[in-house]
Amino acid sequence: MRAEIINIGDELLIGQVVNTNQSYIAEKLNAVGINVCKMTTVGDNECDIIQAFDLAYNTYDVVVVTGGLGPTHDDVTRSAVCRFFNSDLVLNEEALANIRNFFAQRKKEPRKINEDQALVPRDCVVFQNKIGIAPGYLFKRDNKFFIVLPGVPVEMKLMLEECVIPFFKKVETGLIIRHLTIKTTGIAESFLAEEIGSVEDILLNDENASLAFLPSTYGVWLRVTVKGKTAEEVEDKLNQIERRIRRKIEKYIYSTDEKELEEVVGELLKQENLTLSIAESCTGGLIADRITNVPGSSEYFKTGVVTYSNESKIYELGVPLELIKKHGAVSKEVAESMAFGIRTKANTDIGLSTTGIAGPSGGSPEKPVGLVWIGYSDRYCTMALQYNFGGLRRTIKERASQACLELLRRKLLKIEI
Repeated sequence: MRAEIINIGDELLIGQVVNTNQSYIAEKLNAVGINVCKMTTVGDNECDIIQAFDLAYNTYDVVVVTGGLGPTHDDVTRSAVCRFFNSDLVLNEEALANIRNFFAQRKKEPRKINEDQALVPRDCVVFQNKIGIAPGYLFKRDNKFFIVLPGVPVEMKLMLEECVIPFFKKVETGLIIRHLTIKTTGIAESFLAEEIGSVEDILLNDENASLAFLPSTYGVWLRVTVKGKTAEEVEDKLNQIERRIRRKIEKYIYSTDEKELEEVVGELLKQENLTLSIAESCTGGLIADRITNVPGSSEYFKTGVVTYSNESKIYELGVPLELIKKHGAVSKEVAESMAFGIRTKANTDIGLSTTGIAGPSGGSPEKPVGLVWIGYSDRYCTMALQYNFGGLRRTIKERASQACLELLRRKLLKIEI
């Protein structure tokens, strides 16, 4: 089955609200074998909405619509649905009871404009709203499915999970779709593609399999999609493709189960019963923030300091003044001294450090904006690596934080650096 998602609302078109509904609906539909082929955003104009309905309904098997079901004059989705299906409105007693109960819980009386939301198009399946007011609808015509849901994300998600997805699990779609996300870091997209080589070979020359490269500040995600008639067939192909990819780029892969890099290194630290401390300069605490976003990080993360000035590097970490004068704060020698200093002062197994030039000013031909030194220290060695990141100030900080965590991951797993 092929589907289109239509999201309605002027607030989406002017960028006032970020449209998170699209990705959530697409993910859930894919999981039950419905292939989302198109996403459309329409403003609060009834003629435009009906035009979008007509095109989608005549092209796809499933149409999912969100938004425009509120009580105000600019909520015109319900009216557009009635016009499109040549239907009138009828009172749904269960929806009315839900609306009255919604207001009673808040010790308020519903107004007529609120109770009117219990009027639904005739001859549709009604999805009750457990946490809001506007109900949803399902029309089945000519082996096609037309679904209308509230635009409020929390209401949409609950209705989709409890009503729509269970409905489609009972419908034979004839297709199983599975995705695998392989998260990599430390290698650029073009170099990664070169390492992987022939995509056709990686995908077993199967037209029902695809590979997408999804670059970001933190690395490149590879999304493998496989379609088939049985779950066993799809899982087998997915596993074969993953093995082929791993043979090519194993050392760059840090996750295939949606975990972020900070979660991965946290698990490794716990497994090895190791403790960590960090001294940050150019990253300004971003690495510590990422690490402490992981529940249970207090088991392995002990101390994080932001030593932004030269004075703080000297006072907090014991970096020799002569070292800074001779090599500069952004240098291999200072990064190593910072990592060693925080490790010994905090009495942890591992110390990490960052020092760099995040810009937009402060660079020079010898030390340009984007230059970052990342230090590492444990009881066996103290070392630092040089990186040259491009982009704006925030991008440089994010890339430096990722590189620091990746250095830690590779040291823990004894992977070539």
